[in-house]
Amino acid sequence: MTKATVRVELKDGVLDPQGVTIKNALKDMGYTEVGSVRSGKVFNLELDIDDKDVAKVKLEEMCSKLLANPVIEQYFIEVD
Repeated sequence: MTKATVRVELKDGVLDPQGVTIKNALKDMGYTEVGSVRSGKVFNLELDIDDKDVAKVKLEEMCSKLLANPVIEQYFIEVD
């Protein structure tokens, strides 16, 4: 079994309305030191695959087909 974490974030230059809303709310709450906020998603997966290289290939496929929108998002895969 292989455990993996996939982090999906908007690419630089892509507007992040959720991040802007969170930043503004934090500033309204008195956290004036917050300069910017970027939102994202984290997926924790367990794969019934023992070979980490094979798992990484499968994870790349999952990201490009479903977990991330390659036009506006980038993803980072960490295999344990």
